[in-house]
Amino acid sequence: MMLRRPLLAALATLAAGAAQAQPGVDQPQPRLPTDRLTIVKRDGTRLDFTVEMALSPDQQMVGLMFRREVKPDEGMIFDWGAPRESSMWMRNTLVPLDMVFIAADGRIHRIAERTVPLSLTPVDSRGPVRATLELQGGITEKLDIRVGDRVLHPMFGTAP
Repeated sequence: MMLRRPLLAALATLAAGAAQAQPGVDQPQPRLPTDRLTIVKRDGTRLDFTVEMALSPDQQMVGLMFRREVKPDEGMIFDWGAPRESSMWMRNTLVPLDMVFIAADGRIHRIAERTVPLSLTPVDSRGPVRATLELQGGITEKLDIRVGDRVLHPMFGTAP
């Protein structure tokens, strides 16, 4: 009987820990540190965004899951560290996103517009990219952002 009590207490503690909400599993991750990023369009127009910086694998795995809103001038950038193929999905992502795949020199390589919420279908960069930028769904069309436009940010060796 004496041994049973500590064992039951330990099991109750484990169960309580497992029941806590976990980012990416059933809730969004806390807002990540932000930085300023600028997209320069073909005509020289500059568009400024405040982006959360998803730098670690854990931050990148959760991304914008469970967020109910992405504001028009905000987003999240995933820094892959070096050029590589990027494949994203919309698991647990509740709002449509525009995925902007950015080459190492800061040029936009590909845009996937209005990705489907909760979809497990991969969205691929179709070539090596240094980063993937997620923006509000439809904003690239609204602001006329296109492949070839340039992204200014220190990770591309440029400043906004």
